[in-house]
Amino acid sequence: MPKPQRLARKITMPMLLFYGLGNILGAGIYVLLAEVANTAGMYAPFSFLVALVIVSFTALSYSELASRYPDAAGVALYVKKGLGSTNLSVIIGLTVAMAALISAATIARGFAGYLAELTPLPEWIAMTGLIAVLGLIAVWGIGESVVIAVILTFVEIGGLLLILWFGLPAVMTLAERAHELIPPLEWDVWYSISLGGFLAFYAFLGFEDMVNIAEEVKAPSQAYPKAILLSLLIATLLYLSISVVSVLLLSAQQLSATDAPFAAIYTAATGREATLITVISIFAIINGALIQIIMASRMVYGISKRGWLPSILSYVDARTKTPVVSTLLVSVITLGFALWLPLVTLANLTSCLILIVFTVVNTALVRIKLRDPAPQGVYLVPSGSLLQGLS
Repeated sequence: MPKPQRLARKITMPMLLFYGLGNILGAGIYVLLAEVANTAGMYAPFSFLVALVIVSFTALSYSELASRYPDAAGVALYVKKGLGSTNLSVIIGLTVAMAALISAATIARGFAGYLAELTPLPEWIAMTGLIAVLGLIAVWGIGESVVIAVILTFVEIGGLLLILWFGLPAVMTLAERAHELIPPLEWDVWYSISLGGFLAFYAFLGFEDMVNIAEEVKAPSQAYPKAILLSLLIATLLYLSISVVSVLLLSAQQLSATDAPFAAIYTAATGREATLITVISIFAIINGALIQIIMASRMVYGISKRGWLPSILSYVDARTKTPVVSTLLVSVITLGFALWLPLVTLANLTSCLILIVFTVVNTALVRIKLRDPAPQGVYLVPSGSLLQGLS
């Protein structure tokens, strides 16, 4: 009987950092900025701050758990170790995989919106073509896939910096317009900010997907805490800057009226056609979808490898060293979601699923910390942060 193939460790800490950062940026700001501004208005930057507070405690939990248990099963294994239930582990693992598929579908819809700025291609053709190509890239090999993701991440960051550069004249008016961005202490205003924060929460998702390539990362116990926390820090600085520029340049009504918010911001700032920023936005969105497909396939692979799903799903191709069957399966399901559900529904559904997962993961880590001593060299999260995350 041939020996089962294992995943190959090819990913360094910098590669992991930009892999995660690319997923965070591509999955959120390029697609949902308009929706957040439509909900929170001029106070959209506060919505991003609310989302950061919600997500930061769990990011610390993932940093410790990935350091303790560097395994492709990710949260499914964390729940098993912490709460001892195989059934709950499978449910949570599949919930994470489902959230990734829905997230990739959200991004695919955003891709179709930006592509429509360049060509009148039907949405279903654009989304089908995108997901088919990304599925093939994910099958090609993890080293190759992550290199592509890192390159696209630099393109994403370049697009954000370009918007900030052309938005500098608007930023120069910040001192005299600062009062417009400070929300009054009124229930309706903060309710809108909170709703915007729930949407913006989706824009910070992506760090949790990093843990599912742990079997392909070099020195994962040291790499994960640095990569997760740095990726969130960089994303936060970019999000706050971009959201301030966007609401200074365009009204919430103008932002919500477009399927390509960055194109609208670019045109408002420069008075020129937005072809360049549209192309950059398309690449950013492609990156987010690619990483979601990789993550979901690794989750399914990791659960299957432990005997909790059919063994065919843990098949690793001898040549590419990738879980081919799992990757093809998640690509097909992603396409189904993209074709049948609208963007905001997809984003809200993803946020709901991930909030449930985060609560269970934080609970699992509390149990682990109370019961098991930490191995030497493992990153440790302050227990107070965990309790805040659970609340």
